[in-house]
Amino acid sequence: MPKHLPTHLDPRSPLVLDTKDLPRRPGVLRTVERTVPAPADLGVELVGVPEGADLSLDLRLESVSEGVLVTGTVSGPIEGECGRCLRPITDSLVVPIQELYAYQHSTTDETADEFEVGRMEGDLINLEPALRDAVVLALPTNPVCRQDCPGLCPECGVHWDELPADHSHQQIDPRWAGLSQMTRQEE
Repeated sequence: MPKHLPTHLDPRSPLVLDTKDLPRRPGVLRTVERTVPAPADLGVELVGVPEGADLSLDLRLESVSEGVLVTGTVSGPIEGECGRCLRPITDSLVVPIQELYAYQHSTTDETADEFEVGRMEGDLINLEPALRDAVVLALPTNPVCRQDCPGLCPECGVHWDELPADHSHQQIDPRWAGLSQMTRQEE
């Protein structure tokens, strides 16, 4: 009995690739270029690909002895907020993707763990898990709007860029106020 149970993929789904016209002979390849809507929750806490945004897939499907090797790139927009100052961030990313999808009932069923290699359902490949892994791992966990972003003042929450150079929230204990006046007179 195969280790991986079929999930009944929908061949009309944009992230499902149909390989029925790809002969099962090693070395045969086909290219796929398509634009697909981004699935939900494609990101990390502060940055991600907006749901439904256009993702461009530029893929090569190559028949190998145990299955189909999918290689290529995924590109699309990302949106989020700066981890230091919370300003909005918009950018784009291009991420390489590579995944082997084993044919059903191939020797890979006996030689590889269930989640080590992707599995095909008949002639269909579900690209979403590999795409999700590639994109999410390429995103910064602490994005910044610019490398030298100073962030926010921890006391008042105003952007450091918008505050004067002598901005301070130093509170003087009233019991020491007399001493602080003495130090100011010496300066």
